[in-house]
Amino acid sequence: MENYIEKALTYSEYLKLIDDLLVEGKTTGTDQSESRAYFGKLNRHRMKRLEKTVVINDELKEKVKNIKRPLIWLIITEGWCGDGAQNIPAIEKIAAENPLIQTRYLLRDENLDLMDQYLTNGGRAIPVLICIDGETFEPLGRWGSRPTEIQEYFFELKELGIEKTERDELIQRRYNSDKEQAIQKDFWKLLDGCGNKTLTAKA
Repeated sequence: MENYIEKALTYSEYLKLIDDLLVEGKTTGTDQSESRAYFGKLNRHRMKRLEKTVVINDELKEKVKNIKRPLIWLIITEGWCGDGAQNIPAIEKIAAENPLIQTRYLLRDENLDLMDQYLTNGGRAIPVLICIDGETFEPLGRWGSRPTEIQEYFFELKELGIEKTERDELIQRRYNSDKEQAIQKDFWKLLDGCGNKTLTAKA
């Protein structure tokens, strides 16, 4: 795990990579189709908005501040990923409450060997956050690729046979109405494990 951390990007480096590619009309990954570039641009705007609007509740802030061990949150994502754009600003605000927590970023398509160790229902869904002990580099657990409540809603829509385009729109509406509350509930559970040796958040 240590070698992945060494090559991972800080949040500012990750954002710079995305912004530099957008100037060229590109996004991260090997698929440089017009639609991927469009979603890369759309998601960057979404992240900028959420960085200003996400509010972490006081109870979670206090819980984060009580973490006494150094942690690395290694996040596997891509610039074109809508769920990444939706959740990463909240993850960054949560981590910012405690200097013992560092966030680092890896691109999925450049690290499939690691990605394939953290599949969601057999798929390479992102983002995935791996919680790692900052001293021993022992993986403690994971979160992703969506907040539990929104992931359950996704499965409900899929079982109903809702087509992907409509499903994606409904998921985005759910994110908008949720206002980052579901991810905060997940991270309350995640932090219980981060402070000990076993994570309790759902994969």
